[in-house]
Amino acid sequence: MHSKNIIISCGKVITPERAASLFSSMDAEVRALKVPAEQALSVMRGVSIDLLVVDDSEGGCNLSGVESSLATVGQSSLLLVLDESRMKTVRIPVQMPSDFVCSYASDEEIKLRCRRLLWPGEMTSDSDFIHCGAMTINLATYQVKVNGEPIDLTFMEYALLSFLVTHPGRIYSREVLLSQVWGFEYYGGSRTVDVHVRRLRAKLGPEMAQHIETVRGAGYLWSN
Repeated sequence: MHSKNIIISCGKVITPERAASLFSSMDAEVRALKVPAEQALSVMRGVSIDLLVVDDSEGGCNLSGVESSLATVGQSSLLLVLDESRMKTVRIPVQMPSDFVCSYASDEEIKLRCRRLLWPGEMTSDSDFIHCGAMTINLATYQVKVNGEPIDLTFMEYALLSFLVTHPGRIYSREVLLSQVWGFEYYGGSRTVDVHVRRLRAKLGPEMAQHIETVRGAGYLWSN
């Protein structure tokens, strides 16, 4: 890996303090600015930008303008931090390598997605891939594909799916799944598992959905 330049347009989720912690171990020059994305690009005019991180969790960012501005500075990538409520309406730029995380994403997820954009092709190995029929899960990049097409999952949907797939043939109660997937600090009701399973089945399609079996009175299992 070689040193990269990361510019961060900070907000309520990615504060300058959190940015310093997130990128401290990366081989990168990091500039965290408490200004909107377009203003950050203006301030950094003339500087080579490998990755622009935009905290747009509160909305208001002119993504078209950012995309146009980045196109003038050479090979750059873009990571957006978005509120989950905007997932259905936001248009991710397609003229450059781009990705997004929800505002509740963990530090590890944010760092992994940034590394994938900064150093493509250097982040995965064969052991990172799980194949099950028409479905492929990339454990390194949190990506799921069915019949070669990417499936748009929330982070918790992905976490639940990857847990079940990596523990096939075993029944897990809702309480155990809450503990293992959501964590011990989750205080919601166990029916949250049912909601996520229902969404997963709908998104995976009939062929793959049948692998998530409901065991009446016991919980769920993944059958290969």
